Amino acid sequence: MSYIVALTGGIGSGKSTVANAFGRLGVPLIDADIIARQVVEPGTPALAALVERFGKQIIENDGSLSRRHLREIIFSNTTEKQWVNQLLHPLIQAETQRLMQTASTPYVLWVVPLLIENGLQARANRVLVVDVSEDVQLSRTISRDGVSRQQAENIIAAQVSRQQRLACADDIIDNNGGPETIEPRVASLHSRYLQLSASATRQDIDKNE
Repeated sequence: MSYIVALTGGIGSGKSTVANAFGRLGVPLIDADIIARQVVEPGTPALAALVERFGKQIIENDGSLSRRHLREIIFSNTTEKQWVNQLLHPLIQAETQRLMQTASTPYVLWVVPLLIENGLQARANRVLVVDVSEDVQLSRTISRDGVSRQQAENIIAAQVSRQQRLACADDIIDNNGGPETIEPRVASLHSRYLQLSASATRQDIDKNE
């Protein structure tokens, strides 16, 4: 298995911008959000199970899952939220593991918005946090998602604090500035991760000899 760098950050921090910069360097991106959408695509057993549980009102006209409708159902119902998590999390985890096992590059970038919230940081060799101030988070989230300031504040409050996230970080990218500041930092970290992955591979070889 490749060396695993987990990328995380609060909403509006610019995780996708940073992840895409690594992608342009040839690093495979294993994105938890994309996998979460794939396991409930039309025709999947998981989507059928969701319809059986909640009815056809959670399906959009094109046959896809209405994630907004599902969120509304589980947001106020802990039992239903637990049921959905028990259905989807093992599927997401299995696909994540499959992608990690089949990667042939020195390292992969595992993009997990709720890495700290779900206690997954120990599954990575290294944790990279994209960090911005709460003011920047608010303005970007309001602008990007078209939500009210109150809604944006509620989303931020539901995630771990900035301090908790930074306490788990091995590396930090400050993304308070413009996008032009990202590429040099990513290039530097890419070189570092190639060195770390090579070192980890040598240690594994030494252990097995």
